[in-house]
Amino acid sequence: MNSGFRLSVAIPIHNEESVLPELLTRLMGVLDKVQGGPHELLFVDDGSTDGTLALLEEAAQRDSRIMVLSLSRNFGHQAALTAALDHVTGDATVLMDGDLQDEPESIPRLLEKFFEGHDVVYAQRTRRKEAWPLRLSYYVFYRLMARLSDMKLPLDAGDFALMSRRVVEHLQRLQEHHRYLRGLRSWVGFRQIGVPIERSQRHSGRSKYSVFRLLKLASDGIFAFSIVPIRAAAILGAISIGLSGLFAVYTIFAKLFLNQTPKGFTALLLLITFLSGILLFFLGVIGEYVGRIYEESKGRPIYIIGRLIGGGNRPDLLFQQRENLSQRNSRR
Repeated sequence: MNSGFRLSVAIPIHNEESVLPELLTRLMGVLDKVQGGPHELLFVDDGSTDGTLALLEEAAQRDSRIMVLSLSRNFGHQAALTAALDHVTGDATVLMDGDLQDEPESIPRLLEKFFEGHDVVYAQRTRRKEAWPLRLSYYVFYRLMARLSDMKLPLDAGDFALMSRRVVEHLQRLQEHHRYLRGLRSWVGFRQIGVPIERSQRHSGRSKYSVFRLLKLASDGIFAFSIVPIRAAAILGAISIGLSGLFAVYTIFAKLFLNQTPKGFTALLLLITFLSGILLFFLGVIGEYVGRIYEESKGRPIYIIGRLIGGGNRPDLLFQQRENLSQRNSRR
């Protein structure tokens, strides 16, 4: 292992006051065993309303390796991940959640694959501990997403991953406002490999991803990496036209040669109602794409930093943030 190697561990965090002491203890224990350094531990506080920020500030004062970016409000998990990636400086970066479902002790396994020459080493979640309806939803979503996407996406891979410096730099250049980072990570390319890692239970507290937020994340992934929903509208429309044409031919044949008039007022109402529902549904799909174009056209930043805590040896942080925002805006 290279003695000059520098690792960054970036963690978005929101209202995890009860988890932080255990998380910090375990992370520091892992970083102390990684050769090279000085390593970096970057927390992005995503608008916490409990004592999370105070605990992070205290930790940053005790250990110079810890830095905290406090966002001006809650911008969401993917925005916090983006802020983290914009400000890490290590030769490799580990992204992980702060609820201890991503175990810090798994980091050395990711590093092994990195030093074998892989640019992205992602954790493939196994033996999840959530309730079975949620596990089933995750299982179906990942496979549906893989089928719909125009590119190959790994199954059961979350945000917990290690990325090389060049992958991080390419991710910093991407402009999407509605971000699905695990898809963007695959889109960048380079050598990627998965490592099966058992998904732990939350240490304490409850998940910050409500059903609505999970659905939003799923829609961000589908609409960002697939135009299959729009194609499905065209295909269904073509099938409807074909079936209607066949029925019209049958109607004419029955009237001219069989002296019969097709009946079925109830069936006609059901058909009109069904096709009207399909039409409204796909208008909503098209509206979703148009709405995302509208959101992107505004050119608003993905996040705003309220405070920088620690990082006394990192005066370049705010300059780097301004530079990243300037580059994003110049490409719009």
